[in-house]
Amino acid sequence: MSILVDESTKLVVQGITGREGQFHTLRNKAYGTNVVAGVTPGKAGQDVDGIPVFNTVRDAVEATGANTSMVFVPPRFATDAIFESLDAGIELTIAITEGIPAHDMMRVYTHLGRGDQRLLGPNCPGAISPGKATVGIMPTDVFTPGRVGIISRSGTLTYQISKEIGDMGIGQSTVVGIGGDPIVGSSFIDVLTMFEADPGTDLVVVVGEIGGDEEERAGEFIAANMTTPVVGYIAGFQAPPGKQMGHAGAIITGSSGTAQGKKDALEALGVRVGTNPTEVAEIVADTLR
Repeated sequence: MSILVDESTKLVVQGITGREGQFHTLRNKAYGTNVVAGVTPGKAGQDVDGIPVFNTVRDAVEATGANTSMVFVPPRFATDAIFESLDAGIELTIAITEGIPAHDMMRVYTHLGRGDQRLLGPNCPGAISPGKATVGIMPTDVFTPGRVGIISRSGTLTYQISKEIGDMGIGQSTVVGIGGDPIVGSSFIDVLTMFEADPGTDLVVVVGEIGGDEEERAGEFIAANMTTPVVGYIAGFQAPPGKQMGHAGAIITGSSGTAQGKKDALEALGVRVGTNPTEVAEIVADTLR
């Protein structure tokens, strides 16, 4: 099996007529994702490579039964786009947009707490269940179908780790990018819970990065709740203390939130942690033997 995206996904793309939105929509469609609609206000009646465009998400849902949305809307409009997706009843919203202000995301996060709808991102690469469907911007050729789940705050390292374990003949059930911003819709714990319940996932790789305490809290959850084995990786062992890195969430202060500190915390809770992608792949292979 898989989680979040699969053959039952019916995707609507918010911002489909923009350059980036159109490019990645067609890549998702070419992979096999069921892209049923696009939304751009004022452009209803048009189409993108045969995909009908609607003025609102609600119109798209009523006409096509869309259950998943991908947000490719500029930052100043992205919060409203996420709210529109949620208000239209979309089950899973994946926000690719980077640069949404944190105080705007606080409003979205509070709204999400009222229901069972799910949000990935913002500032995330999306999700892929290899061989079934992809929603987002991941380079699909590095993934192969299999039984390892991956959750990540860092897109590029996710691709590298997936490629390395793939070279060992180990594929992925679903790969999930949760985004690197301080406030995101889904946490490591949210996605770990889904993988724990997925009979098609035999092991989970958690790809963290410096800053915050998401990885430490995930480690406590793993120790208390997971029967599925988990392998960890923390990006940023060479990062200088006090320097803000590429992701807004990757800020370290003093000894708190460092890669070594997170590695120590996870290992103390029983999670084996690799110090580079190759070592992670080796631990995955060893654990699955």
